[in-house]
Amino acid sequence: MEIISFRLTNLGRFEQLKAHLASRGKGSVTVFIGNNGAGKTTVLTSLATILSWFVARLRSEKGSGSHIPEEVILNGQASAMIDIEVFDEQGQSGNPDADESEHLYCWTLAKTAKGKKASLTSSLQEATHLAEYYRNGLTARKDQSLPLIAFYPVERVVLDIPLKIKSKHSFLQLDGYDNSLNQGVDFRRFFEWFREREDFENESGLPQDILDNLLSSVSIESDIWHKLQYFMASSRDRQLTAVRTAIANFMPGFSNLRVRRKPRLHMSIDKDGQTLNVSQLSQGEKSLMALVGDIARRLAMMNPGLENPLHGDGIVLVDEVDMHLHPSWQRSVIRRLTDTFPNCQFILTTHSPLVISDGKDVMVYSLENGELVTVSSQYGQDANTVLLDVMDTHIRNETVAKKLGDLLDLIQNGKLEEAKNKLNALKDELPSNNLELVKAQILLRKQEIKNAQNQ
Repeated sequence: MEIISFRLTNLGRFEQLKAHLASRGKGSVTVFIGNNGAGKTTVLTSLATILSWFVARLRSEKGSGSHIPEEVILNGQASAMIDIEVFDEQGQSGNPDADESEHLYCWTLAKTAKGKKASLTSSLQEATHLAEYYRNGLTARKDQSLPLIAFYPVERVVLDIPLKIKSKHSFLQLDGYDNSLNQGVDFRRFFEWFREREDFENESGLPQDILDNLLSSVSIESDIWHKLQYFMASSRDRQLTAVRTAIANFMPGFSNLRVRRKPRLHMSIDKDGQTLNVSQLSQGEKSLMALVGDIARRLAMMNPGLENPLHGDGIVLVDEVDMHLHPSWQRSVIRRLTDTFPNCQFILTTHSPLVISDGKDVMVYSLENGELVTVSSQYGQDANTVLLDVMDTHIRNETVAKKLGDLLDLIQNGKLEEAKNKLNALKDELPSNNLELVKAQILLRKQEIKNAQNQ
């Protein structure tokens, strides 16, 4: 499943906003950029709102999703509306050879302000039809896969690692949708799920600590070592393996996420060969691990028939995907998302030039004054160029940039004494190795030599 296009009418700051999104065959990643308040979060929240109706009607025939809040209706308008066009390869007939139009589903969600006459109306029949196809599949087949649909808002920050589970939850296939569109990363639910799966895993084989000790005590060349390795692989829980694999692929140097019972209940992970309590990780590491782990967990729950659950499909919305990430991780976050979850469509927002310049097939839109502007590929561009040309932001402090510009103007206009005084003033203000300052100093010296030769 993937979104082909959407349209917002009289919603937020948008009178009319329509966009086609990148599909899995064309890079699968769409990124929205723009200043604070441009409407990036509004776009993702709107998509989560209208997709919630498919999820609700997959759970039950007459289920209700989220409604458009009245306060987001554009000022002066009576109604707001969200339209969406979704492609699902199952098709209305389930025939993979059907015409492409049979794989398209369109539905509309509208909201009218109280006391106003409705000018826009909802039409949810096709969301119901698509949900019905999946409900029929769940009834007829045990291995029916479900599409992941998840929204990770800015409030996805992981603040604590729960030590106690106060209430029990079920982890059936449909539970993969629990809080997927209204909460983001639910680390308490993740911890509970992980501990339950690991308990089942340990019941079917030897605990991991014992296996590790046995492996370390025998030669890697021996038959016993190879038998132990085979035993470990065959007794591993498939869902947990998917989560561990996703984290290891996404976060190089991290491996073997597990629950420890001593000295107290906690989650631990190996980082560069050292075992750490997950609570010891940085906020960025915890947030990234929770995000990747949550996507992998939901895919594993929703795709019981897939040999590799990470190859399940779906739609993932992430607001400010660069949040808490070191620049080196910002550079690689899109590549790692698509490598780890190759059949998911990602719709992201970001403030980072590094995110959009390191993805080769990324579709980028800029939101400017309520309008949508297509941004040409920034693949391979340096961060300064993206900041200046795409994000309309100075590559350095604006005051310093003006002073350096004034210095160059003085040199080019032959006002060398004034330039020398400004250069000395900037030397007191900036680091001695400032590249632009060094260039100006060389240019000034060349101009002085040239003037001396002409005299």
